[in-house]
Amino acid sequence: MNLGAALAVNGRRVLVIDTDPQGNTTTGFGVDKARLTHDIYHVLMQEIPLERIVLQTEIENLALAPATINLAGADVELVAALSRETRLRQALAAVGDRYDFVLLDTPPSLGLLTINALTAADDCLIPVQAEFYALEGLAQLTGVIWRVRDALNPALHVSGVLVTMFDGRTRLAMEVIRELEKYFPQQIFKTQIPRNVRLSEAPSYGRPAILFDPKSRGAQAYLALAREMLEPARQPA
Repeated sequence: MNLGAALAVNGRRVLVIDTDPQGNTTTGFGVDKARLTHDIYHVLMQEIPLERIVLQTEIENLALAPATINLAGADVELVAALSRETRLRQALAAVGDRYDFVLLDTPPSLGLLTINALTAADDCLIPVQAEFYALEGLAQLTGVIWRVRDALNPALHVSGVLVTMFDGRTRLAMEVIRELEKYFPQQIFKTQIPRNVRLSEAPSYGRPAILFDPKSRGAQAYLALAREMLEPARQPA
């Protein structure tokens, strides 16, 4: 949500797709999920065109494909579906050229919804909390990414590793960064997202941080991240 907003205020056309049944990204944009008649579940399971569910946010150039609790059963239903790993990629084919960036927010699990997102993506941006257990989860995730690349999406690669919930005053946070630099020396972002109260508060008001409190450390960090992503060295050839 915050990265999409930061890219949009930098003049890029952005679509954020929420593929998490919890729908936190959808809620974070202030969408009343109870009033939605269609969401990304209907795109994946009923083949409704993606453009039919896309909502405009209050930020110009920033659109959202929402998720609701309907999506909770999709992992089970996809098991028996034809082309189960490529449904999101097929849906994106009709609209992808309308946007400069399509951000796919995945569930915190490695089921078929996440596999669909990895199969549809060109790049994978991995947020890593500056905590020890996050490194263990990273090893599992990168293993899944390589398997998806080998079997379903040869173009997929890790374009960035983003340290979040960063507190430079702690020894652990600095140790996590040193470990990440060993394994992802070219991909780790120079920008770190700090622990910030305003970042935590913004979703409860249904607004990205750069609208809720643009001068906060969290909002400024996401703007810096967007600028770093837009540097020529990080753009695809």
